[in-house]
Amino acid sequence: MSEGPVLVFDSGIGGLSVLREARVLMPGRRFVYVADDAGFPYGRWEEAALNDRIVALFADLIGRHKPALALIACNTASTIVMPALRKAYPDLPFVGTVPAVKPAAERTRSGLVSVLATPGTVKRQYTRDLIRDYADKVHVRLVGSENLASLAETYMRSGFVDEAAVKAEIEPCFVSHEGRQTDIVVLACTHFPFLVNRMRKMAPWPVDWIDPAEAIARRALAIVDTLPKNADFSDGRDLATFTSGNPDLAQRRLMHGFGLTVD
Repeated sequence: MSEGPVLVFDSGIGGLSVLREARVLMPGRRFVYVADDAGFPYGRWEEAALNDRIVALFADLIGRHKPALALIACNTASTIVMPALRKAYPDLPFVGTVPAVKPAAERTRSGLVSVLATPGTVKRQYTRDLIRDYADKVHVRLVGSENLASLAETYMRSGFVDEAAVKAEIEPCFVSHEGRQTDIVVLACTHFPFLVNRMRKMAPWPVDWIDPAEAIARRALAIVDTLPKNADFSDGRDLATFTSGNPDLAQRRLMHGFGLTVD
């Protein structure tokens, strides 16, 4: 399957932030973007049920698209299902998305870092293990946003978003303690970078917002580069597919704007 496309998988439109970076780094590759809109939002799923759902979805996706690599562009899914996917489909390389705790801990000057994520990512032991292993010398606040992913979906579809609602979601990220202030916010959901300009506007003070999209794309590139270069990838369309089978006009327009043909 080395001549196959890179499959980018997310619960909705968030993975487009990763697709954007991956295209820059892999201009010759075809891409298939999969939005599991029938399962959105992932943050409210029970872990076992979501694991079973995604593993089952990939049986059909691999059969239909024969990808060279699958990029799970979703923090919640990655922290739950990567071991099961690798076990179920050992011949397909998988790249996941995890909160950028390590670079945040290395970069902070104040020692106060916040991880802005979905509730599902916040409650995962995987996330807490990252903090234990890479950020034990700094204070990390985990902020589980119930609504920010949906706000990003609305913004990407319509071009408008309730800025007061964005402000309410990000406010818990900002901590003042003994003269120090939060100076880094990790965007631990691929939906969130689409709202980062609104976040900057509504933030009580400037911070460094860490978007992991480029790092994820670079990891995918490193794996793709090890595959046999025995095909011309320039032909063919980049596709978008929705698990609901019935994307609305706004979703179709958004995918077309990213140069994707809706399958």
